[in-house]
Amino acid sequence: MQINLRTLGCRLNEAELERWAQDFQAQGHSITLDPETADLVVVNTCAVTQEAARKSRQIIRRTRRVNPLAKLVISGCYASLGQDQNLEIPGIDLLVPNHRKEQLPELVAQKFGMQTMPSSATQPNPALLLQRGLHRAFIKIQDGCRYRCSYCVVTLARGEERSRSIDDIVHEINALARQGIKEAVLTGVHVGGYGSDFNSSLSELIRVILAKTDLPRLRLASVEPWDLPDNFFELFHNPRLMPHIHLPLQSGSDSVLRRMARRCRTSDYEQLIEKARSTISDFNVTTDIIVGFPGETPYEWQQGLEFIEKIGFSHIHIFSFSARQGTKAAGLPVQLTGTQKKQRSKALQKLVDRMKATNLQRYLGRTFPILWEGPSKHSDDKRQNFTGYTPNFLRVKTNIPCVQDLENSIRSARLISLLADKDSVLAELI
Repeated sequence: MQINLRTLGCRLNEAELERWAQDFQAQGHSITLDPETADLVVVNTCAVTQEAARKSRQIIRRTRRVNPLAKLVISGCYASLGQDQNLEIPGIDLLVPNHRKEQLPELVAQKFGMQTMPSSATQPNPALLLQRGLHRAFIKIQDGCRYRCSYCVVTLARGEERSRSIDDIVHEINALARQGIKEAVLTGVHVGGYGSDFNSSLSELIRVILAKTDLPRLRLASVEPWDLPDNFFELFHNPRLMPHIHLPLQSGSDSVLRRMARRCRTSDYEQLIEKARSTISDFNVTTDIIVGFPGETPYEWQQGLEFIEKIGFSHIHIFSFSARQGTKAAGLPVQLTGTQKKQRSKALQKLVDRMKATNLQRYLGRTFPILWEGPSKHSDDKRQNFTGYTPNFLRVKTNIPCVQDLENSIRSARLISLLADKDSVLAELI
């Protein structure tokens, strides 16, 4: 059977999609990138914002429209939060809620009577990631969250914390490495809470991965700042653990953080950043900021901007506050208007652009090993453009003759100039 897997939203959704691909392939089915020719389409939905929920509905309806004969399966946070309403969308054949995601390939096979082949009869397949032009594997290490930030609907959709075993994670990473993947990113809903359900920890997991795999690069996805122990950044002395971490701040104002039910003050956050940067050279920190949280005054907003500039992030994911049914923040007084959110988002984006350019300029003239991705669509017959990332997650580009191929290789390059988009750096191969 030809199966098309589609996702939107977080890195955790990407990790789940890749795991489903492996399971379906192990059953003897083929993964296709074309939803129009697929026999079965699986959509992994998102609901982190109202816009994400809208896009989830849109992709479900579009999938049914372009291929009305395919079996349609939906899962993910949007699917899980409104199961009854979602089943009313015409054309959905099966809904798999989040708490049964691990069994999705099996449930699909049972529902549609899909024949499977014994594992000895199936041939090894290249990683779906490389087929889709992606070069980092997102590894789901846990699901669910024990905390209840007042704005977050994901904890409602994902449920209680559940960690995968260390042996299972190591096995997956080694399997991906054999398929040619050179970088893995550990991801989950509450990554820092890994192992809390069986007396382990994120630090222990990282140490075991570094000891029992030979994958060249290991990264961390988003980790809550209050989860990191005092000696955590010493792990980065191992050069295979990339010196970059995404630490969600959400607001630079302590009073807003309290209304968000965040467990970290700005002073705690600042100390953590100082420790990271003093322990590991070139350590890079990115973050999330929610703009227009209920009751956010002009003073709190300005306070937040000043703290953000003080930290000097290399990149920020900006989210306009989106009231999600079932969360405490949805019922808070003084909900800001869409115009106010847009104005503040625009002001923050200007600051982000300036901080990013300043950060990139610091590294001009330096040489780094780069994991190069596929050639750009804008390449011509004689030369081609490649994009890649430094260990500390700086985006770089290079232009080389077509006779050379950099895709999915780690090659050193010197950073020579800031590109016009001020989002990346031009590099020359060494």
